[in-house]
Amino acid sequence: MATVADNLIARLSGIRDRARTSRKSVLRWRLFEMLAAGDVIAVFGGMAVASAFRLHDVWSEQTVKILLVLIPVFVGLSLNNRAYGIAVLENWRLGVRRSLSSLVMTGFIVVGIGFALKVSSEYSRLAIGVGFGISAALLVLFRYLVKHAVTWLTADGLYEEVVLCDNVAAIARPGTKILHADALGLKPILTSPQMLDRIGKALRSADRVVVVCEPGRRRAWTLALKGLGTNIEVLIPEVEQLGLLSTSYYGDQLTAVVAQGPLGAGDEIVKRCFDLAALFLVSPIFLLVTAAAALAIKLEDGGPIFFVQSRIGRGNRQFRMYKFRSMRVAEHDAQGHQSTRRDDDRVTRVGRLLRKTSIDELPQLFNVLKGDMSIVGPRPHAVGSTAGDALFWEVDERYWLRHAAKPGLTGLAQVRGFRGATSTAADLTNRIQADLEYLSGWTLTRDLRILLATVRVILHPNAF
Repeated sequence: MATVADNLIARLSGIRDRARTSRKSVLRWRLFEMLAAGDVIAVFGGMAVASAFRLHDVWSEQTVKILLVLIPVFVGLSLNNRAYGIAVLENWRLGVRRSLSSLVMTGFIVVGIGFALKVSSEYSRLAIGVGFGISAALLVLFRYLVKHAVTWLTADGLYEEVVLCDNVAAIARPGTKILHADALGLKPILTSPQMLDRIGKALRSADRVVVVCEPGRRRAWTLALKGLGTNIEVLIPEVEQLGLLSTSYYGDQLTAVVAQGPLGAGDEIVKRCFDLAALFLVSPIFLLVTAAAALAIKLEDGGPIFFVQSRIGRGNRQFRMYKFRSMRVAEHDAQGHQSTRRDDDRVTRVGRLLRKTSIDELPQLFNVLKGDMSIVGPRPHAVGSTAGDALFWEVDERYWLRHAAKPGLTGLAQVRGFRGATSTAADLTNRIQADLEYLSGWTLTRDLRILLATVRVILHPNAF
């Protein structure tokens, strides 16, 4: 038994080694064929097992007729749903979803054909239903097994990556082949068919070619390689510091896209409607709490009810933000140089309660109504805010990036517990990281989740 197992492992290892040394495009086609064959086997097996249990005959006439219609339809729909593309090799769950979708659609089509031909009564509905269920289970199981086969056979990647170096060094990555143009005698000479032939043969197996050369030779290599019919890229390290996102055009001139707004025009409208709807829903409670807070503030020291401070908003534009006054009038910090400390003697008794319950932030709903703020977004900071002894933008140069959207009453940083005083650089960095994460993928669903999660952190140890 051990000898058989050893032989099997040796044969599989041989297949893996040959796969890794052959063209990866050929390997991908073999994997596609494996997926297609597995799906067909899963569908056939499910129907056969159901027929054996229900009809006591694997090759019953009923089963054969169903399979003759079902399998071609299923394969056609799977191809149309791209169930055998490169994406499903990289993400097996995506392949499962696409194959199951094809199976469900196939079921509807087969049932529809049966009704149209008035032959549905001749077939066992239970056997067909059980057959589809078993086929779906086998399909998921097989895709899961193929996932491990893909991982094993393509440990160095699914694509044949080649880095072509022309008198410039490049760092080798796992699964990447480095070719030195000078060692192979390759030059981007467009007037020499023989040279272009040599280049084409040297890069025949490449799925992706990355050219590393001096700036003055990039155009020549680009023109020499565009005819290869594969992905060609040119390494441009000097644009990395720009944070390049993509490219566009100004007239007929190429531009580098270094920033994009987190919200499109449609998203802006949806987010604004969400803000106004939330304002409408909370307005009765807001008016009652405002009246009670205003009365308490006035009764304590007779000073102004609201504290107004300049904060940094969208587009790094400053606006006047409202809060319930929680400090003594004579000790206000209009520029925000000094964060509120625990047991800060500048805070009044009423102010301490307002800050502890986050009620002091409620007047910012006026800012939401004005359009300066949103319900959910990065929290706005005062111009002179500091982390330790340094201004926020001195601590982290990404600080200004967080102002790409309207500031909010609450945000991702707050529900993660990053609130209160910024005593250290880490206090600020954590908040900036969360804010940038929020901006990277806005959805209304995320705003709702953040708003609901805020309820849990209204009473927070760092609220003082």
